[in-house]
Amino acid sequence: MEQQQATHNNNNLPTILVVDDEERIRSGCRKVLTQEGFEVLTAECGETGLKMIEDRHFDIILLDLMMPSLSGFDVLSRVKSLHPDTVIIVISGYATLEHSIEAMKKGAFDFIPKPFTPDQLRMLVTKALEYTRALKDIANEKSRMRVLINRLSDGVMATDAKKEIVLANPAFLKMVGYQGETAVGHNVVQVARYEKLQAMIEQALAMSSDEFVELVDEIAPENGNGRPDCILSARCIPFRDRAGRNIGTITLLQDITAMKRMDQIRSDFVSMVAHEVRGPLNSVLMQLQVVLDGLAGEVSDKQKEILERVSGKVNDLVSLSSELLDLARIESGLISQEREQFDLTSIIVGQVEFHGKKAEAGGVALRLGNIPQALPVVANRRNMEEVLSNLVVNAIKYTPAGGSITLSAEKAGDYVRVDVADTGLGIAKEDQQKIFTPFYRIKNEKTRFITGTGLGLSIVKSIMDAHNGMVQVESEPGTGSIFRVYIPCVIAQESSAAVPCAACVSKS
Repeated sequence: MEQQQATHNNNNLPTILVVDDEERIRSGCRKVLTQEGFEVLTAECGETGLKMIEDRHFDIILLDLMMPSLSGFDVLSRVKSLHPDTVIIVISGYATLEHSIEAMKKGAFDFIPKPFTPDQLRMLVTKALEYTRALKDIANEKSRMRVLINRLSDGVMATDAKKEIVLANPAFLKMVGYQGETAVGHNVVQVARYEKLQAMIEQALAMSSDEFVELVDEIAPENGNGRPDCILSARCIPFRDRAGRNIGTITLLQDITAMKRMDQIRSDFVSMVAHEVRGPLNSVLMQLQVVLDGLAGEVSDKQKEILERVSGKVNDLVSLSSELLDLARIESGLISQEREQFDLTSIIVGQVEFHGKKAEAGGVALRLGNIPQALPVVANRRNMEEVLSNLVVNAIKYTPAGGSITLSAEKAGDYVRVDVADTGLGIAKEDQQKIFTPFYRIKNEKTRFITGTGLGLSIVKSIMDAHNGMVQVESEPGTGSIFRVYIPCVIAQESSAAVPCAACVSKS
């Protein structure tokens, strides 16, 4: 057995093995490559080369195809099974096209025919080294990515086009309750038995190339007594190649049980406090009214003025408690179960009639614009009255005397669009998204005397979200505002109800 090691024996150097039955080829390759800084070992036959390969890993192997007893083709197959990432360069004096093609089919990187010059050898080995470094970079990147994904607390799963799992981190497997061996290679149905999740993956795979939607749903697996063990937020998107073809899916699971329970505790607390406060406040209002009516004795003008001011403040507190109760009820999801089909036209007309006197008292004209005779919607009737009432009241508050408010509506695809347009103070760009946040109120010189709870628009948004609808605002300071709500006019599937996209809205 011949085994020669180069002087530069450094573990950080690329290692090369030369397997050839000709001593001059072995020594020549060793001399040239050692000068280039490689660690070079040699073997005089296939059997010796294989033993060395079994003992250690080589970055590059220069392999003679035609050797006695064990051919280079046999060594090539064995190397690929032991070290798939090793780059093999075939050297042969019989390097015909057929031999080269056969060697490439078996996994060879390239070939070099005998005789060859030192420059040809250097060039080919340099190319092979760049290739090995690229492979290592990819392998390292995959390894880092795998470690990162496995350490995530959220569940991550990737499937191919046949719904077979190609990646699933421990968090995902725990959330779906899978306790078998590796999930990779199994069909989603065998690992994640939640029907909603399977349906989302099917829908993602079925998306056309010109459509890209992130599917979102909640999964609440039951523990046998009718109550959910946990609540999972599921998100699924199609994974595509450069040609836009669906080649798989990526699914994320997040355990939102604690957040949901905290929301429920908060809603219950708000509901309890608001309910307990509203009763005594109504009693106080009744007693104040008795005093104001003079039933408890004569009241002077000054006393009457003070009592009326107190009554107004108590009324504001009653309104706040009512709005808090409404918000708690909306957040609990109760309204989503109370929908019916009805005509929205009568409600719009009713809002104009009901709030007409209040608008007139503030010097504001409240009128109807273009309203079709029939506007069928599928919604909660009381909630739609609340949405329109909040928008109209809001418009009256922020429209100075001499201004006007117009309510109009039209069909917009599968939705009814209602516009509440005013000529009021308007809203700055930076405030337009914040106004739908609970308790947020715009504060400036023009609005500081306007009273309110800051819950009206938040309730509007919560109701529209619960109805799979949308609320938008268009406004410029000093020129007024238009609030638009989109209400479904057909019954939507709960898990896949479409909300009008921004592009569709702008066209409407």
